[in-house]
Amino acid sequence: MVSKNIKIRLESFNHVSLVNATQMISDSLAKLTNEFSGPIPLPTKIKRYCLLRSPHVDKDSREHFEIRIHRRIIEANVSFSDLTEQLKDLGLSRDVSISFQDKTS
Repeated sequence: MVSKNIKIRLESFNHVSLVNATQMISDSLAKLTNEFSGPIPLPTKIKRYCLLRSPHVDKDSREHFEIRIHRRIIEANVSFSDLTEQLKDLGLSRDVSISFQDKTS
C-alpha cells in the first residue's frame, strides 16, 4: 500500500452541493490521514450564450443564457484504493463531478 499525492478535482453547476461534497470529503480525509490540503477554490467558469428570440424578424431581440461551473481542488497524500473506498461510503450528490490526478513531480 503505497501513498501518493493525489489531486481530487470537484466540479458542479450547483455551488451548494459542491460545498457540501467538499466538506464531506475533507471530513473523511481528516479521519483517514492528516496530510491533505484544501479545498482550494478555482475560478468559476462562465459560459454565455446569445440566442435570437425569433428566427425570421426582430434581429435585435435576443435572449442571453449562462452556465456557471464551480470548481474546487483537494490534495491528499493517501493511497488510491483507500480513497476510493472512503468516497464510495460517503453517498455524494450526483450533481458533483469528481476526477482524480496522480500528482507526481
